[in-house]
Amino acid sequence: MSEQTTTPTVEGTAPDGDVLVEARGIKVHFPIKRGVIFDKTIGHVYAVDGVDLKIRRGETYGLVGESGCGKSTLGRAILKLEPPTDGSVIFDGIDIATLEGEELRRKRQDIQMVFQDPLSSLDPRQSVESLLFEGMKAHGIAKNAKEARPRLVELLEAVGLPEAALAKYPHEFSGGQRQRIGIARALSVNPKLIVADEPVSALDVSVQAQVINLLEDLQEEFGLTYLVVAHDLAVVRHISDRIGVMYLGALVEEAEADDLYAAPLHPYTRALMSAVPVPDPVIEDRREQILLTGDLPSPSNPPTGCRFHTRCPWRQETKCETERPVLRVPEIAGVNPSQRVACHWTEQIASGEIERHAVTATATEAGDLDTGPDSLMGPASISEAL
Repeated sequence: MSEQTTTPTVEGTAPDGDVLVEARGIKVHFPIKRGVIFDKTIGHVYAVDGVDLKIRRGETYGLVGESGCGKSTLGRAILKLEPPTDGSVIFDGIDIATLEGEELRRKRQDIQMVFQDPLSSLDPRQSVESLLFEGMKAHGIAKNAKEARPRLVELLEAVGLPEAALAKYPHEFSGGQRQRIGIARALSVNPKLIVADEPVSALDVSVQAQVINLLEDLQEEFGLTYLVVAHDLAVVRHISDRIGVMYLGALVEEAEADDLYAAPLHPYTRALMSAVPVPDPVIEDRREQILLTGDLPSPSNPPTGCRFHTRCPWRQETKCETERPVLRVPEIAGVNPSQRVACHWTEQIASGEIERHAVTATATEAGDLDTGPDSLMGPASISEAL
């Protein structure tokens, strides 16, 4: 299978103010290899396939989508933890995608990450003091632990932990406390941007609220910029200024948080919103319910045209299967110019000209699959491919 090269362009971009991060045409394609003696590339997993986004200085950008859509891979690509296959990441005027070696290491002081699983991201053989001091020493912020100790105590105080925690090890803390240590470690090198990959998904609901409130307080105190990757729409709504919705490696909608929740325009976003329960039973019974049919297509063999057309209740016979839509500002009265949608029929769906219809799930016949040694059928997920 040949590598896809088509990247949708972005139209109607609103004024951006002070942009800290700008991703242009980011692609991350993982090769699928097969062979006994010599590996041969037989296809690719298109984890991220042409994403353009901008994050303004001091804001929180939320990235949402179902599992396997590529949102975590995009976050790692912005840090160059996953080298982009194509595209550029302009951070504070410098293209991170072109940096290597010592230059990249120095630049990573400005971009830190809070990982999804706090236990696996912390070295169990290091004390909290050693974990926090390690980054400060690597970037020349402090020469020794004695010099760094006042700063370490200040960091722990900022995340709500006592000074005594410095002498303890990760296994001695609860999940919420370990996540606080991870946040303190990210703050230890004075970053400008923090990428938080599912920062509260592994925590209890009450602890989630504590960590989210902590992130907001730290943002105000230290002037941080966040990229928050999550699948919990309630979490994203609470913390985000702007939200981008991803589906199968591409952005399908982007808007201010209030605008997106008040009036989602893309069919996939509307389906996501309809899945969020409402505590009022009367409203819950009357509101629009959109149940998606079928499974998420394999990222190794994404549909042509609009990636969502195989599951879309508003799918049309023209354009949907053949033309990949661009992220654009729809021509709808009252829509904020910062709200962009990748759908050919946004205006017609909003006006009611195109009505929702049933979607029939299509199964692939066994005879259509190439099961030989050179089969181009890829894995069902990115994890399987790797």
